[in-house]
Amino acid sequence: MSKLTQEDFANFEAFVKKHENFIIAGHKEPDGDCIASSIALSALLRQMGKKAFMVSAGPFKRTETKKYENLFLQNISEFPVDTEYGLFLVDCSLIERIGEVGITENLYETFIIDHHKTAGKSTEKSIIKPASPATVYLIQQLFEHFNISIEKETAAILFFGLCTDTGFFRFLEDNSADIFTAVSHLVEKGANPKKTYEEMTGNKPFASRKLLGILLERTELFFDGRLALTYETFEETEKYGKDSRDSDSLYQLLSSSAGVEAIVSIKQESPTTCTVGLRSKDSVDVSTVAASLGGGGHKNASGLLRENTSIEDMKKDLLSEFAKIFC
Repeated sequence: MSKLTQEDFANFEAFVKKHENFIIAGHKEPDGDCIASSIALSALLRQMGKKAFMVSAGPFKRTETKKYENLFLQNISEFPVDTEYGLFLVDCSLIERIGEVGITENLYETFIIDHHKTAGKSTEKSIIKPASPATVYLIQQLFEHFNISIEKETAAILFFGLCTDTGFFRFLEDNSADIFTAVSHLVEKGANPKKTYEEMTGNKPFASRKLLGILLERTELFFDGRLALTYETFEETEKYGKDSRDSDSLYQLLSSSAGVEAIVSIKQESPTTCTVGLRSKDSVDVSTVAASLGGGGHKNASGLLRENTSIEDMKKDLLSEFAKIFC
């Protein structure tokens, strides 16, 4: 269930009343939902008479997210000192997921707003709704419950975040009427679907097209074609640029292949560090694979990072975990 309850609203309000200043942090390598959730929550808190400061470890890799980078500071040392803060974690639930921003466990009283399956259950200091398609949808409900006006810029950022995590609504099913009702409210406030789609899908570097071809050529099929796996070496990242990886197009092309139920994309961030993106159709829960290897996420979209490893070792461990699903 993605609808917030009266208890959720009461818990959020109680936390907001306890503090005058807030830090908002999301996961490192922020996607559109993470960025939009931070910006929208900041606007909400300011309209409730509070001060809010946003921090992000970055990097802002995606073309459509770069323009928001200057709204975030990189470390809490840049915030006013001798000030008491409450901390909001958005689109993640673990301190270690936010990266090196100067925040450690138990440094601040913390409230979580998240929609990932691996985040656990809601408590008096969290709103966690795995059934929600995006964290921004939860924040939009907070705006509407407390009768706080959604300005045009906020409507646009909420819409952007929702489009990011729903694949511009391609991932929604027949129980999504409430989501489209929420979308209509955002469009009424000034969100522009055409402009948002162009920002999300356009202006990709030409190098990203070249790299996409390499990743497709390299893709291997396992378990009778049910799993597609590809990888990007550190040398290729250096050659084509850190911003030239178009994961969304890669996942879309591979998922449209007959018989493919899950996709693995390994990226060598450094000679000894790999990140992994996992995507799947409804028949496969990739969050279990991610969690078993130290990551997390949704049933159909998850990821992880591992240090002191190689592509081959990462591949071996992933295939071992997927064997538990496919064999």
